Amino acid sequence: MIDLSAWKSRAAALGAVTALVWAVSLYGLLADERLVYALAVVPRRFDRLAGILGAPLVHGSFAHLTANTVPLLILGGMVAIRGAAYYVTTTLAIVVLGGLGLWTFGRNAAHVGASGLIFGYFGFLVGRGYYERSLSSVAVAILVAVVYGGMIAGVLPRDDRVSWEAHLFGLLAGGLCARAARGRR
Repeated sequence: MIDLSAWKSRAAALGAVTALVWAVSLYGLLADERLVYALAVVPRRFDRLAGILGAPLVHGSFAHLTANTVPLLILGGMVAIRGAAYYVTTTLAIVVLGGLGLWTFGRNAAHVGASGLIFGYFGFLVGRGYYERSLSSVAVAILVAVVYGGMIAGVLPRDDRVSWEAHLFGLLAGGLCARAARGRR
């Protein structure tokens, strides 16, 4: 029998993260543009360490926000299947590890957006298939690689307006989290 309360908590966690991203981004875009820069990661500036947690919540434009929403929901939802606490823990770990990598090694610019987290989910789901090697994890990894595999090109520097570093360190953080989480529910 399906445990509806467990599915509701998973959906609530995913919805809460997505709603938080939308609420903070819309406030920054519509009411206080200074918030976008205030929550950005600016590498190697100690006064901008808060951007490690804040940057995924703010976006530079409405188009940027909407472009990140669908993969945030789909890939985040695939992580959330294992449980709300699993999803929240994985999300925070990817944000912190990826953000620290970006803060340490990124180019001197203001980095914003949830794409680092999205790349982290991608790396986590593919990595989980590799490390766990269960039928379900491998099937999810293959599905994610087929549907979203083209996004790997986003870790290459191509456009100064795109934080390829956030993509790269999010992807690496996701892979590290998959290794750390193998066998855990």
